[in-house]
Amino acid sequence: MAATQLAPQYQNLKRSFDARPCDLKTCGALLAQLKIGLIETGLLLPQGHHNLEDLVTAREILEIGAFWSIRSKDVPSFDRYFSQLQTFYKDYSLILPPSPREYPIQGLNLIRLLTQNRIADFHTTLESLPAEALHDNPFLKHPVNLERWLMEGSYSKVWSARNEAPAEEYKYFVDSLMGTIRNEIASCEEAAYNSLPIKDACTLLFFTNRSELMSFAQRRTWEIDLMAEQIHFARKGEEKLEIPKKKLIISSLTYARELEQIV
Repeated sequence: MAATQLAPQYQNLKRSFDARPCDLKTCGALLAQLKIGLIETGLLLPQGHHNLEDLVTAREILEIGAFWSIRSKDVPSFDRYFSQLQTFYKDYSLILPPSPREYPIQGLNLIRLLTQNRIADFHTTLESLPAEALHDNPFLKHPVNLERWLMEGSYSKVWSARNEAPAEEYKYFVDSLMGTIRNEIASCEEAAYNSLPIKDACTLLFFTNRSELMSFAQRRTWEIDLMAEQIHFARKGEEKLEIPKKKLIISSLTYARELEQIV
């Protein structure tokens, strides 16, 4: 397949991707066909000299694929597209014009690393990005702020950051972070309290309505008392540790006799 033959499918992909709502099913089918075309033309992981327009088209196809992956909630697919884009962002950076989608995708990757608790990889990635962009670009400042607030334990700021996300796709990862945060808070509540008013539990766990709290409570096997407006936490009984006294005495005596024989 010649690179020029990708143009009609690429235009169809852009129309489906820009549609409101986005036609995810059609985008997925077109992306699969286009990636085969990129492989056949040597543009999926390009090496050496290629036509500039073909390189730009290939980069845009992969960038749409990265956003489509997040909208489809397919993180492994996003990882693959992000990895394939590195050739364009790094090896051909002096040849290709800057892409307006590069920093949004770099920012999504940073938040992905946070959700996977890959803090070392997060900071390694930050070091590879321009310092001025980290301070000025909203797509990069957002994950940098999230990481700082997580380290500080400022979970309310993480929650507020969802409404300040620079792109809709960022909210998916912020929601994932909040799921982890809620489980940590819930574990602390179980250890600190026997029960809590439903209203207080809702506030502490950053839920905006009772139905979300009820679903969360059921998953954690909490007892819900609607009459008293209370949630009772499931406490595991303290495990009793049985010390095998007789066995220890016999073992100690045997050890003592062996020492006497050595001496």
